Amino acid sequence: MTQPNLGISLFVATRELEQRAFNAVAAAGYGDITLAQARVLSRVNDDGSRLGDLAEAARVSKQTATHLVAELVASGYLTVEPDPADRRAKLAKLTKKSRTVAKIAGAEVARIEHQWRELLGPAQYEQLVDTLHDLRTAIDPYLSVGSQPTPSVARK
Repeated sequence: MTQPNLGISLFVATRELEQRAFNAVAAAGYGDITLAQARVLSRVNDDGSRLGDLAEAARVSKQTATHLVAELVASGYLTVEPDPADRRAKLAKLTKKSRTVAKIAGAEVARIEHQWRELLGPAQYEQLVDTLHDLRTAIDPYLSVGSQPTPSVARK
């Protein structure tokens, strides 16, 4: 049997994580957030993110990001304030509500990871995680030291 395209395999796994986390958030009473909003919200750094950076990270236009951020502000998931480093720029910041949603989504992702570990077996699962962390370290332009998971290269 021919192995499926790597991109499709990665997409299917990502879609499963994203959809199940999204469903868990909705089931917990936060059904007012859309998947597009969740994708932008998940890219806001703990210290806040500039709208232009959010647009780039979410791979949407700045106008789309601005619109989604405005919706998230109206729903209480974000605040927007001037960037202290550049008063012309705006920073989107997480609220208590968005941090609660992140915990719910994170708990669902942990359940998925547990299921995948059981499905693949511990050794194969750890190899998958380590390999993907190593790949991310090599190619992720948004990876900033201290704000993201530690790559496996540094853990070993």
